[in-house]
Amino acid sequence: MIIKFLDVVIGGMLMGGIYALIAVGFGLQYGVARVLNIAHGEFIMLGAFCAWTLFTAAGISPLASIFICAPFFFAIGFVIYRILYTPLRVSSGSPAVFEGNSMLASFGFLFVIQNLALIIWGAPVKGYSYMAFPIHVLGTVFSANRIVTLLASVILGGAFYVFVTKTRTGKAIRASAQDPHAAELMGVRINTVLALCFGLGAMMASLGGLLLSMTSVMVSPVMGMEYTLIAIIVVVLGGLGNLKGSFLGGFILGLVGYIVTSMQPGLSMVAFYLIFLFLLLVRPTGLFSK
Repeated sequence: MIIKFLDVVIGGMLMGGIYALIAVGFGLQYGVARVLNIAHGEFIMLGAFCAWTLFTAAGISPLASIFICAPFFFAIGFVIYRILYTPLRVSSGSPAVFEGNSMLASFGFLFVIQNLALIIWGAPVKGYSYMAFPIHVLGTVFSANRIVTLLASVILGGAFYVFVTKTRTGKAIRASAQDPHAAELMGVRINTVLALCFGLGAMMASLGGLLLSMTSVMVSPVMGMEYTLIAIIVVVLGGLGNLKGSFLGGFILGLVGYIVTSMQPGLSMVAFYLIFLFLLLVRPTGLFSK
């Protein structure tokens, strides 16, 4: 009984760490930059393909790939916001109109990325084996790559939290989230900060995809939408704009998903949707929002 309980807790935390990284990026893009990025999952997919390509073609470890993928996808996200969403924000006239327009733009962007991935990597699913040997944890056996994934997600998430809460740039991000107009009056370069948030969101999504690829999940050009939905559910669960809530929400959803999967693998997304609907009806501000 105790071993089964530990299996559920540790197994749920393994997926919860990845969900937390994915959700933090989405929360930053929507909570601060006000972009409901439906294409968020496509950056997860691109991060997974980046790790797969570097490992199979060049023999570069997925953990070492973090230092390649992180700046690369941050730069892509930053440029996309400046080229696409900044003009859209200026021409929209109001935040509400911009949210709607940005969501429609991200829908189109989703199909552009998907088709580019199909052209570059093809339709067949990809996968690789990395640190797949077993590790015994308190009487329960886990694959080493999953333990490493959990540790990496906690370290990356912790570093990101320190960046947002302790640095000057992080303070500018939080000020922009609370009141962008007041932040701009205080000297914050709001367009640069919003582009920075979108770039950081793309980077965190790609790192989530990179870690996801290490856990023997098959990588496919059409895998992104599922994780976009998971990110939305986690952000609603934790509270929009609540960084701690996104982390805790990710781990809670990971535990729920692992419990449901252990009983009936095909019902995990159904359980997620039920949680999502329950929150919208009972506590739309999230569990951890004040």
